[in-house]
Amino acid sequence: METGAMTTAFYPGSFDPMTNGHLDVLVQALNVAPTVIVAIGIHPGKTPLFSFEERAALIVQSLKEFLPQRAADISVVSFDNLVVDAARKHGASLLVRGLRDGTDLDYEMQMSGMNRQMAPDIQTLFLPAGTASRPITATLVRQIAAMGGDVSAFVPKAVHQALNAKRKS
Repeated sequence: METGAMTTAFYPGSFDPMTNGHLDVLVQALNVAPTVIVAIGIHPGKTPLFSFEERAALIVQSLKEFLPQRAADISVVSFDNLVVDAARKHGASLLVRGLRDGTDLDYEMQMSGMNRQMAPDIQTLFLPAGTASRPITATLVRQIAAMGGDVSAFVPKAVHQALNAKRKS
C-alpha cells in the first residue's frame, strides 16, 4: 500500500438483520479506516428475512441514528463471489471481521489464512464485539422475533421497528 493512501475497509456479512453487534464492529471499523464498505453476501440458496434493499437501508439508518457524523463514510454493496475478490473489486485493502468468542476466532483464523493465500494484498482485521453484544447472533434475533419475543436490546431501533412490521404482515 502506498504511503498516505486512503484505506478502505470491507465489512462482509449477511446482516439479516443488522444487530447491535454488527453496529459495534462497524463503528470500530470506522475508527480504523476513513471509509467502510458494508458488503451483504447474497446466497442464491438462502431466502433472507429482509431483501438486500431492506438490509442496506437498515444498515445506513442504524448508523445514522447511532453515529450521524459518520453516516456518509459508509456504503453498502452486495456480493456473491469470494470475499477477497469482492473487496479487491471495491478497492478495499482491509477485511473487517467481528469476533464474539473463541469459536469465532478459530473459524475466522482459518478463513483469514485462506484469504491471505488468495489475496496477500488484503489484510484481515479482527475486531472484538463489545461485552453487551457478544451473545447476539442475527439467527437468534430472527428466531426470537418470529416467536413474538422482545429483541429491542439486541438490535438498533430501526431494525426493531422493521422486525415488528415484518411480524405483523
